[in-house]
Amino acid sequence: MKTLIAVAALAAFAARAEDKKLNDPQIATIALTAHQIDIDRGKLSLHSKNAEVKQFAEQMVNDHTAGKKEVLALASKLGVKPQASDVSKSLQADARKAAARLKKEKGAAFDKDYIDTEVAYHQAVIDAVKTVLIPGAQNAEVKTALQNTVPTLEGHLQHAKNVQAQLGGKPGAK
Repeated sequence: MKTLIAVAALAAFAARAEDKKLNDPQIATIALTAHQIDIDRGKLSLHSKNAEVKQFAEQMVNDHTAGKKEVLALASKLGVKPQASDVSKSLQADARKAAARLKKEKGAAFDKDYIDTEVAYHQAVIDAVKTVLIPGAQNAEVKTALQNTVPTLEGHLQHAKNVQAQLGGKPGAK
């Protein structure tokens, strides 16, 4: 059920993003927000006793910290000042709800919810990047940066699905 809520929230994110024409500063803020969500969620998960979950969480913190730095560097290079949008604000609100839920869980229940949330989150982010953010980007460098991010996100999704299977869940279950 919790994973369905995460999927619904992310589907709503994609729908909101599609409904509104986003500009490059808003796209940059969405990218920064998405990276920060995975950094925060990863840090929250570093306490896991499960080695695979902990390793995945460490990878999320490291990779998304690097991704966030790349977005900030590109924005600075292009003179783009990140700009909040309804989409970025909604992502932040949904992330706060997920974090509050995860903070109440312990042990195997926490691990399963975290990984299920990450599978759903990465799938939704990949879909939104491919169908909304890349087509919406006006600047060629922004578009290329988004395109170059997709393989990393797909790697994260596959890694999350592998951990999910080890935890006894169905790979890709939503």
